Amino acid sequence: MRGGSSFIGGGGAVTGPQTDIKKHDTGCGPGELCIVGIGPGALEHMSPKGRSALEKSHVVVGYKTYIELIRELLIDKKIISTGMKDEIKRAGQALNEATAGQKVALVSGGDSGIYGMAGLVLEMAIRRNIGIGHDVLLEIIPGIPAFTAAASLLGAPLMHDFASVSLSDLLTPWEVIQNRIEMAAQGDFVIILYNPKSKKRDWQLSTVKDIILKYRRPETPVGIVSSATREGQRINVSTLSHMGRYEVDMQTIIIVGNSSTFRAGDFMITPRGYLDKYL
Repeated sequence: MRGGSSFIGGGGAVTGPQTDIKKHDTGCGPGELCIVGIGPGALEHMSPKGRSALEKSHVVVGYKTYIELIRELLIDKKIISTGMKDEIKRAGQALNEATAGQKVALVSGGDSGIYGMAGLVLEMAIRRNIGIGHDVLLEIIPGIPAFTAAASLLGAPLMHDFASVSLSDLLTPWEVIQNRIEMAAQGDFVIILYNPKSKKRDWQLSTVKDIILKYRRPETPVGIVSSATREGQRINVSTLSHMGRYEVDMQTIIIVGNSSTFRAGDFMITPRGYLDKYL
């Protein structure tokens, strides 16, 4: 693990508030904890480094849906899987195993630092006074985020500045989310929408559309991708005024173009400006 670019601890160059994560004697550590971004779903989109971390780990912790996506890589591993909304439990179990001296992989969909588990683990280590680099050797391994997987299926919608907003209000007040959408729309960012709809939360997307329509033309291209690179993948290109016609869920990524985004057949393209400047 010491060779990883995201390795924290072990005598290498360290930046950031390391003094906040203090030495504390616990377990029989130091164990090793890799937080692995497994990418959007298909195994071929996982990095070789991520696969290697799983192979070397004795214990693998993760959300049950993600565990199933990588099940064939987990032969002879101790598996700890939990359900939705158990993020704190998963992070705590991973830290417990690592401070007990185990080699642990905590898996996170997409990239673990984008709406993933990396931040929570670091926060919990601070809260529990676990010494990163002493009690636990930590490495954060990046993965392909869901929004870049979705964008690749849509063509090139993210060639210019963009903003990503999750519509889930479990942890963020709706007023804050709404204000972020407003500012992103006003600033003419391409807008990526995560978690657009759940079983109990089915009204926000319509409100978001109305907000964006204050600043974008109704025919603005919108890409709607569900289960990118997984079984059941769905890809649709629509317009801002009509995007509500398509089925979406928590596995859906929506990309709303900016004022220059255009559609070419089944592709969305947001120009970077090369042709206007150089041709």
